[in-house]
Amino acid sequence: MRFHLSAEQVAIQDAVRGTLNECWNMERLHAFADGEADFDSASWEALMALGVGGLALSESDGGVGLGVLDAALVCEIAGATAAPGPLIGQIVGAIAVANCNNAEARELLGRIATGDSIVTLALDSDLVQCARSADLFLTDDGAGGLQLVEAGDAVTIEAVAATDRSRPVSKVSFGAVTAHPLFAAGDPMVQRLRDIALVLIAADSLGGAQHCTDLSVEYAKTREQFGQQIGRFQALKHQLAQMALEVEPARAQVWYAAYACDAGLPDATRAAAMAKAHLGEVYTRTTRAAVAAHGGIGYTWEYGLNYWFRRSIHNRAWLGSPAQHRARAAELAGW
Repeated sequence: MRFHLSAEQVAIQDAVRGTLNECWNMERLHAFADGEADFDSASWEALMALGVGGLALSESDGGVGLGVLDAALVCEIAGATAAPGPLIGQIVGAIAVANCNNAEARELLGRIATGDSIVTLALDSDLVQCARSADLFLTDDGAGGLQLVEAGDAVTIEAVAATDRSRPVSKVSFGAVTAHPLFAAGDPMVQRLRDIALVLIAADSLGGAQHCTDLSVEYAKTREQFGQQIGRFQALKHQLAQMALEVEPARAQVWYAAYACDAGLPDATRAAAMAKAHLGEVYTRTTRAAVAAHGGIGYTWEYGLNYWFRRSIHNRAWLGSPAQHRARAAELAGW
């Protein structure tokens, strides 16, 4: 049994991290947040050039032939860098289309795998990430199944003031749309796709929480008060240690949930629910602690911690709150 990442998985994370560090720095993030766009084409094209869109697809479907765990590792880095774009929707959408029997939908798979057609999730809420730039919406069919909806005049999109400034949302409603049915109610793929989405959100949260912890530790090593580094103060030491103690064990939880999805384990759905619930709270607690650890500068717009705090609030609520998923996990366990 392997308890650590393989050399190939480490290389995937390094490649994604290096790419985003080149094209998505704090200056770009500030400019994006201050603008009106809900999508950044440069960072998206850079990620898609790495094959991220088809990461979890088989090579016969134009993908890389990896799995949910590898996709989670990519989303972890995306969360650490507060990367824009509907990356989770793209990955889940590609898996959905690759596993459906709808010939018309499958014709779209090539463009989805390369990122030329942008897919976003429109599940359980009318607030949708990057809706104004999306070409396709993975959404409920109203009867418990899933469908793929093409953007067009029948899709009404209203921009709203979003909490998450790194992945702006819009209010979306669907009229007489062009829809491609993917899976009917009761099809096991409906729950599997939802589980994968929960795992990827948890992975994004893990990356963001780790980034805020690392940033706080580094700040404590350089900031001085009363003639010494603030990292020498016992109260701050305890606070930073608590952040690390919450984040590091959560890593194993996310990785296991992703592995369970890949392996088709009996507890995959419960593991996904618990990962989403726990990381939603770990992320928000960590970002709050990071702001406090930085003192006054942590509250400023220029420093940028607010982006991760806002993202944590979005992730916590997205596709269900921690309370909802803990209740599901308890029910699945027969409690």
